[in-house]
Amino acid sequence: MHDDSPDPLVGSTVDERYLVLSKVAHGGMSTVYLAKDLRLNRNIALKILHPHLATDNAFIARLSREAQSAASLSHPHVVQIHDHGVGPQHAYLVFEFIDGYTLRDVIEKNGALTPRLALNFLDPVVEGLAAAHNAGLVHRDVKPENVLISRQGWVKIGDFGLSRAVTNSTNTGALFGTVGYIAPELARGEGGDARSDIYSAGVMLYELLTGHQPFRATIPVAVVMSHLQEQMPAPSEDVPGLPPVMDELVRYMTEKDPDHRPANGGALLEDLRHIRATLSPAELDFGTGTAPSIPLFAEHPTIALGQANTTVLAVPNFPTSELPRSPRLYVEDPHAEQYAATRPEHLQDQHLQDQYDAGHSLTAAIPTFAPGLGASSAPGSDETLQGGGTPSAPLSKRQASAAAKAKTKAAATPQKNLGPKHPLRRSLLWIMLVLVLIVLTAGAGWFLAMGPGALATIPEVGNKSVEQALTVLHGEGFETTSTTDVHDEKVAAGFVIATDPGAGSSQRKFSHVTVQVSIGPVLYVVPKLTGQPKDSAAKSLADAKLSMGTLTEEFNENVAAGVVLKQDPGAGKEFRANTKVNLVLSKGPKPIPVPTVVNKSQGDAVTALSAVGLVAVIAPEQVFSRTVPAGSVVTASPDSGTLTAGGKVTLTISKGPRMIQVPNLVGKQVDVATKELKDLGFEVNVENFLGGFFGTVRIQTPEGGLAPEGSTIVLKVV
Repeated sequence: MHDDSPDPLVGSTVDERYLVLSKVAHGGMSTVYLAKDLRLNRNIALKILHPHLATDNAFIARLSREAQSAASLSHPHVVQIHDHGVGPQHAYLVFEFIDGYTLRDVIEKNGALTPRLALNFLDPVVEGLAAAHNAGLVHRDVKPENVLISRQGWVKIGDFGLSRAVTNSTNTGALFGTVGYIAPELARGEGGDARSDIYSAGVMLYELLTGHQPFRATIPVAVVMSHLQEQMPAPSEDVPGLPPVMDELVRYMTEKDPDHRPANGGALLEDLRHIRATLSPAELDFGTGTAPSIPLFAEHPTIALGQANTTVLAVPNFPTSELPRSPRLYVEDPHAEQYAATRPEHLQDQHLQDQYDAGHSLTAAIPTFAPGLGASSAPGSDETLQGGGTPSAPLSKRQASAAAKAKTKAAATPQKNLGPKHPLRRSLLWIMLVLVLIVLTAGAGWFLAMGPGALATIPEVGNKSVEQALTVLHGEGFETTSTTDVHDEKVAAGFVIATDPGAGSSQRKFSHVTVQVSIGPVLYVVPKLTGQPKDSAAKSLADAKLSMGTLTEEFNENVAAGVVLKQDPGAGKEFRANTKVNLVLSKGPKPIPVPTVVNKSQGDAVTALSAVGLVAVIAPEQVFSRTVPAGSVVTASPDSGTLTAGGKVTLTISKGPRMIQVPNLVGKQVDVATKELKDLGFEVNVENFLGGFFGTVRIQTPEGGLAPEGSTIVLKVV
């Protein structure tokens, strides 16, 4: 995992805390170094962001929020974020250091893996994703390069927080680094959720089973288009003989529609473990060749990368033994001389002394005393009573010791035989006891070897009818069975899903075996939503354990705005929980712009309004108009804006101009004549002859009669 190319940052200290030891890897967003946390004295992985990201203030703010969220996630299969910071020269993230290799290394060196190994790698990755999804986090960049495997065998998924922050950034260059695993919705720019991680994990499972990605091309855009348009190929097309359930699992995880994938990592984890439990050992190990060139686990590895590393040592093989009891409290008793004289005299013999010192408990004969005598009358004292109380001569020390020995021996000699009086009866009892033990042993041996207690392997009964499954189990000696109903998305109702304990496990024949019978998936009926307001429809879906999908709107002349017009899927159909139901809502009647009909003839105006779905209403009274000819529209109400279908527009029709009697103004002064004509509503045109010196009207045209209001009267003035 280490990159040995020279780097000026190696040997320097970042943020006065992290001493950079070596360069590990270089990527499109950052460079990873092995560094030492000087404060906590431990090795860490230091990820230094590239300058174009480190100078983006909006990106740094997003990264800070995402890092804080990811740091709150603590799980054994997720690389832990320890710290993040922004300095004058660098923006960085601090992760726990995983000494090992990536899943990409495993794929490149081993190619296609068996289903067992593929599921063993995928299981901890999905378990880590499940913990993240449960905490509200989405990875968005699941790929083999982000799956780390320690030399102790721990599988962890990394780069939480960074991938999400880069995805939200305006920098789109990161897309092409992971086009091989990108979910269709992310490629379309629609944003992603937990189901996007499931898609990427499905692509990764395909690669584990086949040794290569499903879509390959010389340019990244072609790969993205394949994810958007092409159906995910089945792994068995490349590796014939794979169990069909592995094809189904890859297809289920990589559905184009996110609604058809597992909802999150937790749901997928249940499916993974169910599938692994139902596959036989032969199916799990299909394609087994040589062992992987990169070991999955190392025995007692010692990691020597610096003083801050933890060394894993083998457990010492010390057998448990019982030490002999110490004969003395001290090896050399410092008070031996003080208590030597206090020991009973009969123990001062060397042989008895050795037994005393060895920890043996001896029984000593206690001398008897005559009534009324004090302790000074005890044997071995200066005065001893003889017979009737006459004092005898004092014994020497050797005599007293010999007397004590004799009394001790006498006390230890049995005075009565306590042995059995009937040895024959005792022998018969022993014989009967042995026979009973032989019978019990033989019976137990038969019970455990051939009888109901014998070990047997639980057979595979998946996808069989209940009757067939019970027949197979009874044939193998498992008589104590029961059935339990379980919902299952794949096994048809009435057929067996699995057994508990699972198939292939060794159990005693008297053990109880539970047969899990499918009753099909849990389905919920889609309620009738048409005719309901939007909020009411949302509540109906929630009560039915379904969710609202895409909302669209369209105009409708008969249904009020906000009311459901259509639904997909339709009412009465059954689907799994949280299936989305798409709704079409009414926008109400379509607004119709009012056309301009002023100055049009009455007939043309009515036709124009009818053509757009409006109704013309003719005003009962016509009006005079100087400009609009008779029979044409003078005004329309409303004359602009919008109406709905069937809306009414009132039209006022012109009677043409008013006819006015023209007065005779010849001989009058031009000013008087002009004013009189204008008061009557005429226009006046004055023509002067000879300069109009006198200002008298000599000729007018017309001279009299009726003329239209607004027409022009010509006055010739001299």
